[in-house]
Order: sequence, then C-alpha cells, then structure tokens
Amino acid sequence: MAGMQYDVAVVGAGPGGYVAAIRAAQLGLKTVVIEREHLGGICLNWGCIPTKALLRSSEVYNLFKHAADFGLKAEGVSFDLAKVVERSRKVSARLTTGVGYLLKKNKITVVDGSAKIKSAGLLAVTGKDGGSQPDIAAKHIIIATGARARSLPGLEPDGELVWTYKEAMIPKLMPKSLLVVGSGAIGIEFASFYRTMGAEVTVVEIMDRVLPVEDEEISAFARKAFEKQGMKIKTGTSVTSLKKGSGSVTATLKAKDGKTEDVTVERVILAIGIAGNVENLGLEAAGVKIDRGHIVIDEWSRTSVAGLYAIGDVAGPPWLAHKASHEGVACVEKIAGFAGVHPLDLGNIPGCTYCQPQVASVGLTEAAAKAKGHEVKVGRFPFQGNGKAIALGEPEGLVKTVFDARNGELLGAHMIGAEVTELIQGYAVARTLESTEAELMATVFPHPTLSEMMHESVLDAYGRVLHM
Repeated sequence: MAGMQYDVAVVGAGPGGYVAAIRAAQLGLKTVVIEREHLGGICLNWGCIPTKALLRSSEVYNLFKHAADFGLKAEGVSFDLAKVVERSRKVSARLTTGVGYLLKKNKITVVDGSAKIKSAGLLAVTGKDGGSQPDIAAKHIIIATGARARSLPGLEPDGELVWTYKEAMIPKLMPKSLLVVGSGAIGIEFASFYRTMGAEVTVVEIMDRVLPVEDEEISAFARKAFEKQGMKIKTGTSVTSLKKGSGSVTATLKAKDGKTEDVTVERVILAIGIAGNVENLGLEAAGVKIDRGHIVIDEWSRTSVAGLYAIGDVAGPPWLAHKASHEGVACVEKIAGFAGVHPLDLGNIPGCTYCQPQVASVGLTEAAAKAKGHEVKVGRFPFQGNGKAIALGEPEGLVKTVFDARNGELLGAHMIGAEVTELIQGYAVARTLESTEAELMATVFPHPTLSEMMHESVLDAYGRVLHM
C-alpha cells in the first residue's frame, strides 16, 4: 500500500500544476503536488516573470536615454548589471513564495522530489537528496512537468559562451556582441533586452520572417522596428556550426541560397524551441502515447491511459503559461464533474511578446483565415493616429483586426506597439463571448486611451473609421 493516498496527484508545480492543484482543492479533492525543483516552475523562476523584470529595467533605461524628448534632463545615464539581475531574481523569489502560501492556504500537500509512475494510480517518489519517499496513491494523476530548452547537434549550450534562456537571464557581464538563434518570443525578448542595454545583436531565423507565428504584416512591422534600433536580422538562415574561442564564438551561417558567412560574437543565445520533459516518468511503461517529445492528450487533457492526464508545455503547443493554467482548471473540473466546464479553445488563447515594441495576437492571422476558406474584412489603425500614443511618445505601432465578411465573426486580432500585451485581452474577451463587429462597434471606448485604436480598427474593417 502507498504511504499516502489522494484524489489528485499533480507532478510539477509550474503555472499549470499549481493552478490545477488549487482548483482541485477548491472542488473538495484531496490533492498533493510533487515538485523536484522550484514552486512556480520555469515560468516564475526562469521564464515569464524574471524576463519581464529584466525587460522593464531595459524599458526604463531606454526612457532615461530619451529624457530630452519629454522635456527632462538625465545626464550620465548608465546601469548596474548586477543590480538589474538582482531585481529580477527578487521579483521571482517573491512570487515563488506566494505560490507556496497559496498551496498551504488551500491545504494542499507539497512533496519535494521527483515522481515516477509505478503502476496504475501509484507514484514512486524520490526525494531531492536521492532517498526514497513513501509511494503516493491517487485516483487521478496529472503530469505537469513542463519543458526545457531544445538544442541541436553541434549547437549545444555550454553555459559559458553558448547560453540557454537560463544563462541569458543571469549574465555576469554585458556582452558587447550577441547572436540570438531563433526569433520566436523567447529569442526576440532577449534580443530586445540586450540591444536596449547596448549590445550589438544579430538575430538568425530559419523561417522567412521574424516572429513567424504572427501575422505577416505584424512581422514585417516588427522587423523594421528592430532594424531601426540597430539589430541585424537574418531570416531564411540557419546556423550550421559554432566554433568556440577564448571569450568568443564564431558561428557559420547558411542562407537559403547556400551562401555561407562567419559571424564572431562574444556570446550566443539559443532560442530554437523547447522539448517536453517526458523522460524518467515511467510513461512508456505505463502505455502513455508520446508524439515528438510531447504527451498526446484529448480535449480534457486525458492521455491514452485511464486516470492519467497531462497539461501545459509537456502536452504540446501553444507553450504558454496561461494556456497551462486554464488547461489545468478544465482538467480538474472535468474530473470533479463540475457543472458547466468547457474544454479549452486554443483559438482563443492570446499570445504576447514583450519586446520593444510589444507584439500581441489572438485568433487567426489574415493568411490563416483565408486558408480556412473565410471571406475576410480587414481593419487597421496606426498608433500615430491615437492621441494617447502621441502623448506617451509611442507613435509607432499598428492594430489589425480580421473579420468574417459573411457573419461579422472576429476571426483574429494582431497588434504591435506600446502596451499591446495588455490591450489584446479585450479582443480575447470578445472572441470568448463570440462578439460580432456590430457589438464591438457599439461598444464605448474611453478617451484618451490606447484602447480606442481597437475600436477604430474594427470601424476601419467596415469602412467607418473616424480618425484616419
């Protein structure tokens, strides 16, 4: 018999796991969480939160450098990198402590260690010191082990010259030159931080445009903004090798036409995707189906084995903390038989990139909407036509909306510019409520706000734009 018995056992305490555990406890299920490293997972400790703290420091630094534009004087502006990193770590630590408080408040048992499926409904647990812990029995086991940075043969990180997101978050020095491999959200956020802080940054992307999951028009706008800041962008390009020297790395780049060039930089950041943490969990032996490094699940996060579930990054894209959290809630509500639970609609999950300028989107791109057979109406509104944006000194940006021309359904929304990671939620709510263009046009937006551009973009799609 197991030493401890529960209704729900959650393996991993990231934004998916700890939220799932809290919701399970709220629903009256006896719950345990097993975590091998840090409460809050990668997001709170080495991802979403500390990177935003770093980016906030770079934003403030950039504002200081442009103080004269606001009628202010700021002379001899500089930064203390150690203090910048220290602030980031303190923000992370504060939130991690908060997760511990929430788990305790909800009377959730927390076990420090690693778990492995021993048999149906039974987990073997190994403590952080390597010693065996009592087995845990649970009617329902949720795998929420997250993911890790992916590497490719010949491009392995060493933690010194070639960094993953983890080393890039706690630099001991500010590199004078930097190569970022990959232009997704993680790569571009680090490229933005280091460029703003003064490093010469080159971004290499194997696809034909930066931020390739975003709407093509937004990607093009972003590239121009990044290049205006001094970034070098090389799309349609791969890194074939990294040759490490004394304090530098020489990367061989290969373009689509076969031409190669060598670029020497002080540091390299690898941001070429992630791989699910599926190893050493006993999944294969239990009969769990795994596809390309991720656990296969249905709409309720159920795996191919009864009583076993998976949520978050380990269960596949989109690799977003908020997706993991809501997936966890839906999973445990289904387990508990909670009335009114709905499966997660991946099309209503907003994506945010916290570079300068910020990028955010929800739903289908214009190209994807057309590919699905929709006849579309597209609206656009530039930041330079918005009073609040001008007053903020942030005139560069664009709001784009895509509608179904036949029924007015909001198919997608795409933004680039100041604070769009906050604005996008308005369109996410609209999609969740299945709002039409008529309802959005009839909504009163406060003035003066950046949100007025959301209204104007909708109006533009239907030939009624007022301020352009």
